[in-house]
Parts: sequence; C-alpha cells; structure tokens
Amino acid sequence: MIRIVIAEDQSMLLGALGSLLDLEDDMEVAGKARNGEEALAMVEQHEPDICIMDIEMPRVSGLDAAEALRDHPCKVIVLTTFARTGYFERAKKAGVSGYLLKDSPSEELANSIRTIMGGRRIYAPELIDMIYDNENPLTEREEQVIKLIAYGKNTKEIANELYLTNGTVRNYVSTILDKLEVTNRIEAISKVKEKGWFN
Repeated sequence: MIRIVIAEDQSMLLGALGSLLDLEDDMEVAGKARNGEEALAMVEQHEPDICIMDIEMPRVSGLDAAEALRDHPCKVIVLTTFARTGYFERAKKAGVSGYLLKDSPSEELANSIRTIMGGRRIYAPELIDMIYDNENPLTEREEQVIKLIAYGKNTKEIANELYLTNGTVRNYVSTILDKLEVTNRIEAISKVKEKGWFN
C-alpha cells in the first residue's frame, strides 16, 4: 500500500484529490494538509511514501517544505498550476521526484505515483520544453551586476564593489536590459528571479 500525504490550500481540491487517490486499490491517503507547515508535521507523524505538494501555500510554501524534506525517505511530488521555469529549477534542486501540472488527467497522477515509487522521476512535458528555451543570456559579470542591483545597490556602490567605473556599470546595466528584453532594473530582477537564474 502506497501511503500519501497531500498538501493543498484549496479545500475543494484537497478533498477531491484525497477521494480520487483513495479509490486506487494500492493507495491510501494518510493525511491532508492545508499548508507546508502542516505537511511537514504530517510527514513526520504518518511517515508516508509520497507527499503531494502544491507550491503557493500559506505559512510554508511547497518549495520550502520540499527543501526541508530533501533528505527524508518520503518522495515529494509537486502538483501545481504554475509551469514556471524558476519554480521548476528550484524544485529540481530540492530533489523532488515529480513536478506535475494540475490540469493533467487524474489517472495520470496515480500512474505517476506508481512510476515514482519504482524509482523514476516524472516532470510535466511542458516544463522540459521550457527549460530548453530558457538559456541564461547573461555573462558571469552581468550576473554579478544584476545580483548587486537586486540587493539594492546603486551604480556607484556596484562600481566600488566590482572595481569598475560608473560608466562601465551603466553600460553593463544597459546590456542586461537589452538581453533580458526589459525596460528597467525592477523588470530585470523580476525576470531573472522568475527564470530561476539567481544561483
């Protein structure tokens, strides 16, 4: 019997997922959590084989909870509406066993759980395509500049930290905006975060 904990902050979806998986002969829903904090407590309490985790939840997000479970024997499957490369990259680094989208058919979820229990990883095909279209165009120096911008440093502070002139920093900023196809520093930071390019 595959024991499962589900973490989902939308009550209707939590109930529906629980009922669907309980219908499977080889699966049992051991716990239902409404946020990442509850999910972590239930994993400790019930010692499930699988924890199905939404991403955007109150208190502790699904990705934070997945990172906390990285060395735990329980396998984590992210089930989300968000096909974002930044989320996917972070989930992979957290060692999740699956990243599936909520609009997939319900029988696909049960089959994915069985496959993952067999030792394989499963990622939604849409994400694999996005990764190949998601090469980071910035050089190492440009990454250093955008990180310092994200930390709230101004041109002069960046120049001092990287031993550059103010003019050179402004040139880097201009190149970064062009490469990212954005119009200002705030958009640049948002895009780099969304794409998962901040190491």
